Amino acid sequence: TGETPHAQVVISEGGRETRSESEGSGPVDAVFRAIETILGSGAELQLFSVNAITSGTDSQGEVTVRLQKSGRIVNGNGADTDIVVASAKAYLAALNKLHSKLERAHPQV
Repeated sequence: TGETPHAQVVISEGGRETRSESEGSGPVDAVFRAIETILGSGAELQLFSVNAITSGTDSQGEVTVRLQKSGRIVNGNGADTDIVVASAKAYLAALNKLHSKLERAHPQV
């Protein structure tokens, strides 16, 4: 549409809500930047993949992201009929894994 993509994100943790807004080169980039503004993970995006998991115009999309930080690599998945929402879910799932000490260092093993 010629407008700069903009995202507003609210993250709730332990009953506390934190809000952020960001712009990006696309709607997914804007969402990821808004999440990073809140969480400041410093993780590097290695992979972003979108696949349809149902058919039709109201199909569910599944997003996979791979994040890397300090030699640790994790995957996160999210699904929704809105690809931007699925992307946010996948990004947060990966960030949660990065913070979990129980996850393997290399998801491909």
